[in-house]
Amino acid sequence: MECVLRQWRIEDKKDLAEILNNRRILDNLRDGIPYPYTEKDAVEFIESNLSADKAKTFAFAITVEDKVVGSIGVFRCGNIHFRTAELGYYIREDYWGKGYGTSAVKQMCKYIFENTDIIRIFAEPFAYNTASCRALEKSGFKLEGTLRSNAVKNGKVLDMKMYALIKE
Repeated sequence: MECVLRQWRIEDKKDLAEILNNRRILDNLRDGIPYPYTEKDAVEFIESNLSADKAKTFAFAITVEDKVVGSIGVFRCGNIHFRTAELGYYIREDYWGKGYGTSAVKQMCKYIFENTDIIRIFAEPFAYNTASCRALEKSGFKLEGTLRSNAVKNGKVLDMKMYALIKE
């Protein structure tokens, strides 16, 4: 079954809150996401994405049969990097290992390259997140290197991987 990317809707708040109340998902994301994650937090996230600058923020719900199973976003960088953007995504745990992450990444990158002037999309997963690294590789991203001791998450100093996909 294929996933579909679509605009966020306020009624997605329940699914989003359920997804982000999973510590195993939060452990793979940057800090700043509240825990516990409430439906009110979800509404604020959805509203901020719907009102974001459409030339800089490209954020979509990942859905299967119109049920939200994750989130994906591409965020344009600034200054001399204005044609570069960072990719971030997550999938609810019971949908892991079924190809939805790879499918969402491929769809998003195709959309960005066909509809914007962005020429480089990069992602920086934690080095231990082999599933995310594999999804990026299956989507055509190239490993550019390991960013050693690049982040502190849950009190641990962690390496991150730098992946990029260049518009052909």
